[in-house]
Amino acid sequence: MKRSSSNFIPANESKWFISIFDLYVRNLFWRRFKNIAIDQQYQPGKESKTIYYLNHTSWWDGLIPFLLNQKLFKQNARALMEDKQMRQHKFFSKIGAFSVNLSEPRAALKSLRYAVDSMKRPNSSLFIYPEGKIVPFSTQKPQFQKGLGWIAGRSPGSDIVPVGIYIHTARHDKPELFLKVGSPVEFSSEQSSDELNLLFENEMQRVLIDLQDKTHSHPEQFTTV
Repeated sequence: MKRSSSNFIPANESKWFISIFDLYVRNLFWRRFKNIAIDQQYQPGKESKTIYYLNHTSWWDGLIPFLLNQKLFKQNARALMEDKQMRQHKFFSKIGAFSVNLSEPRAALKSLRYAVDSMKRPNSSLFIYPEGKIVPFSTQKPQFQKGLGWIAGRSPGSDIVPVGIYIHTARHDKPELFLKVGSPVEFSSEQSSDELNLLFENEMQRVLIDLQDKTHSHPEQFTTV
């Protein structure tokens, strides 16, 4: 029987593969970037559960969550990844990625429910790119799809943390990668998914404005990763 394009791909973590892939990713970032620096306003505790949402601007976004979790957060992490990309790069399931089909609402809902269930694990975290596609870096308010607000409203006790990503070559021929991990967003469980999405969009815009400004005006305030 031909496999349906909407078939869900769950996470299938492998500790052995993660340890090997960790070495590969660190070496890759070290070779390709002049500098990797972070402005970190949030560090999860051992009992924390965290949903990180990030702006989506480059190919590197598939590896940045893995790098952050391995070096800094050290949580029981998973990430949503478009099913088309996962079928091309199946190894991502071994590091905690699971698929989402953005073109079929029923299939997407299955992924969102899986995300909520994943947040019930001890010291769990989830990485999500709520724009759903790669867009040029901008400090304008981003436009999120509905998934983030839906997941957040059904994950009580989880911190919802914006992470800004900014890559530039203003000072060197090799690109520099700057990251800003913001503070958890305060919200009410009574807010609707649409209201939450708007709140998270506004908070991401604030993070990106500050990230871009500080990157060029006060790069010394970042810490090398």
